[in-house]
Amino acid sequence: MDRSFVIAQISDLHLDGSGRLLATIETLSAALRERMAAFADVPDRILLITGDLVDDPTPRALDEALAVIASFRRSRVFTDIQAIAGNHDAKRPSQRAGRHDVYDYLHLPRTSKSVYYRHAGLDLVLLDSNRASLTTLASGNIDQGTYHAMVADSARLSVELAGSLGSAGRADYAEPADNLVRVLALHHHPLPQATGEGKRFLGTPDEPLMYLAAPATFLEAATSLNVDLVLHGHRHVEGLTRYSIPDPRATRSRGDEAFWRTIYVLSCPSSTGQGGDDAGFNIVHFGPMSDAGNSEHGFAIARYSRPRNDGGFRLLDSNLPGGIIWLPAGRDYSRDPAVQSAIEIASIATLKRDQVAALARRLLMRRAFYACGEPDWANALHAYLVTSHVWADLDGKFSRFGRKHEADAVAAVTVLLCRLIGQSAGVLGIDPLRLDELRAKRLVHRDDLRREWPGMPRTDVDVEAQAQERLQLLRDLNEQVKALGLDLGLGGEVPPQTPP
Repeated sequence: MDRSFVIAQISDLHLDGSGRLLATIETLSAALRERMAAFADVPDRILLITGDLVDDPTPRALDEALAVIASFRRSRVFTDIQAIAGNHDAKRPSQRAGRHDVYDYLHLPRTSKSVYYRHAGLDLVLLDSNRASLTTLASGNIDQGTYHAMVADSARLSVELAGSLGSAGRADYAEPADNLVRVLALHHHPLPQATGEGKRFLGTPDEPLMYLAAPATFLEAATSLNVDLVLHGHRHVEGLTRYSIPDPRATRSRGDEAFWRTIYVLSCPSSTGQGGDDAGFNIVHFGPMSDAGNSEHGFAIARYSRPRNDGGFRLLDSNLPGGIIWLPAGRDYSRDPAVQSAIEIASIATLKRDQVAALARRLLMRRAFYACGEPDWANALHAYLVTSHVWADLDGKFSRFGRKHEADAVAAVTVLLCRLIGQSAGVLGIDPLRLDELRAKRLVHRDDLRREWPGMPRTDVDVEAQAQERLQLLRDLNEQVKALGLDLGLGGEVPPQTPP
């Protein structure tokens, strides 16, 4: 199972409750159904609405928005639907104007919300940007105090963004936070774009006031939190921008992409063609960049446009092969076998013998469980740590339903993994207190572990003797898994294409 997901982004519907846009919505829905058919096998298919669902938050408009969302849900094209408020949605509630509170009515996040998709390893962060935009000041005078307040609100988005993610991530993350794909959705443009700039000369005087008040502060915060892609709407134009800053953890700089932290910013037009603008939507597919089974992942973006609501939606980037924009993700998103196994174990109510055998093969057939010359003790320690946590999950589910001799073998593997952890830690000079902390930490990032213990044994350790002891433990491990009908050759030669 790869870590693929699809996000269909629509925006700026500007529903008004009159029903005049329902035919346009049906054309949009039909186009989405047609384009999403290619992704029917992707487990996470998300419809994302990036603001301005309604033109004015009156009861009729809001009820129409609820009906449109319900129709998308009934189509079963999408496994989830998420939305954020735009500036039109967030107009001040007023009995005199007949406006309701859109956040309560449509259940939209007032500040920030993190939605975690476990199978895809996606963290979709929804961020309300209405307080941090200068749009509301377009028709009035901007004094210094007002401007400073807007800048402060924009900078506060960075704090809210960090708060929604947390320094260690959410408790239900199945892997270290650095391994997640992070996509951020907000309504307003975080930085100016060249696309649509001509609107300023065609009678729209508020062009300079359509963005966040402190875009650099916000983007640096998003990039430092490993956000990979920002999706937004607001100006009814298409656009794609790349923003990069130096990565403080980079170790190379000579023209190498690893030196940069990169974030892509993708705009979505009004999907109903509000105000006579071209209508549009985006399909973002994240997954492996090739069929070769390597670890390189990226975004395949298809942008669709309907000029002035005339005819059907067509590919905007028809000059490109397949009309697809391919964007490398910039980080290694290959999953540790233990992470994928943990996700599968959590989704299975009762583990059967053949399932245990398949999981054992995936967990144990990696380089750390074979004779591979001089061991890399830090990598081995990481493999044993993450494997032991997942094996404990497997043991807990299988021991209640498996046959006794098989359950005993699974339990014996648990003991041997603990011995391998202790041995590797001893070779590296990790004291018992620190080792207890590592054992207690389920999500151990391999790069973090290597930074603290690069892999060199203690000077007073007999490395050859320890390597022989390790191989004997691995052979003992192989004897135990034979009870599950497996002979993996653990402790012997490394099989071809064995993961690290």
